[in-house]
Amino acid sequence: MSLFTPEMYYPNIYEIPYHQLKKKGIKCLLFDLDNTCVGYHEKYPTLELENLFSKLKSLGFRVIIFSNTTHKRIQPFRDLSVICHPLSKKPLKRNFNKIIKEYNYDKDEVCIIGDQLFTDILGGNRVGIMTCLVDPMTNEDFVITKFFRAIEKIIRRKQKINRGMRK
Repeated sequence: MSLFTPEMYYPNIYEIPYHQLKKKGIKCLLFDLDNTCVGYHEKYPTLELENLFSKLKSLGFRVIIFSNTTHKRIQPFRDLSVICHPLSKKPLKRNFNKIIKEYNYDKDEVCIIGDQLFTDILGGNRVGIMTCLVDPMTNEDFVITKFFRAIEKIIRRKQKINRGMRK
């Protein structure tokens, strides 16, 4: 069950205390795309997302959109001047480790931020990086994701995930 437990939980990416992550030594933020950064059907980045990523980059974070989505889906988000890594195959370890190695990070310098326990949180915990769960932006999902959301509800009830960071 611990593999499905995030180190942090916040309602959305805009409420995460990034300054605390900076103090903990985090240098690289991996963001899931769909239902984390934008709604499932939104085709383009919002101004709010653009402003957040700009702020995070000015704070010295490397921002990477790390998503299981396709090249075509992620293409409009390249305009945010962030690294985009489609087809990440979360929760498999391979691409997490590839990012860590390619950008020369230690595992304790990377945080995955996403809305799914079975991809983002499981993948991050399996690799040993910090994990942050956010609520999905919409109720719309891929068919398979809807199935996993039902299981996630059970797990989240048992975990009693509270807002904030664990020590």
